[in-house]
Amino acid sequence: MSENRSQADIAAVIKELEEIVAKKPENVMAHHHLGLVYRQAGRNDDAIRELEKALELDDNSVESLINLGAIYFDRGEMDKALELNQRALKITPKMAEAHVNIGLIRQQQNRIDEAIESYVTATQIVPTLITGWINLTSAYTMKEEDDKAVEAARQAVSIDPDSAMARNNLAVALYFKGDYRDARENMEKARELGYSVDPRFAQALEEKMGQ
Repeated sequence: MSENRSQADIAAVIKELEEIVAKKPENVMAHHHLGLVYRQAGRNDDAIRELEKALELDDNSVESLINLGAIYFDRGEMDKALELNQRALKITPKMAEAHVNIGLIRQQQNRIDEAIESYVTATQIVPTLITGWINLTSAYTMKEEDDKAVEAARQAVSIDPDSAMARNNLAVALYFKGDYRDARENMEKARELGYSVDPRFAQALEEKMGQ
């Protein structure tokens, strides 16, 4: 029932915004918000059209650039996603979210050093940006820089002790560092917070604890 109501609410918002852009096609924010709601409804082609229209009306619409980039990222079109986030940074160089997004793109492209650079920049701009620390943990783990991975993960947990992902990332980083007891403690905390811990990781950790 609640899911149906939610879908009905989304449909109502779409209808309202469609009426606004029909009456006022120059309304940048209406196109932008319609794009966001289309995306929420899974209508990504329509979302792209509306966000591009918002950018046509205002090429400095940073939020439209970021959200359009997110759609292309989800589609696996990394070059397009990168271009859009770089455009956002030209307008707002200290936009931490765009730096994190570029880090994610670089990480997907296995360009880990560049990803780390982007995440570090994001956390320097906004030290409390937990997504920057979480992704930095992952990148350092991929590089097998375990001390740095643990440090980044602890920063994320200090920002939000109830972040299930941060707890799981800390568990993984501690595992690779060889601190199995602390790793298990954080793994169990991640589970308590609702994180679906990889059973292969849990088994490997228990095997290490049993040695």
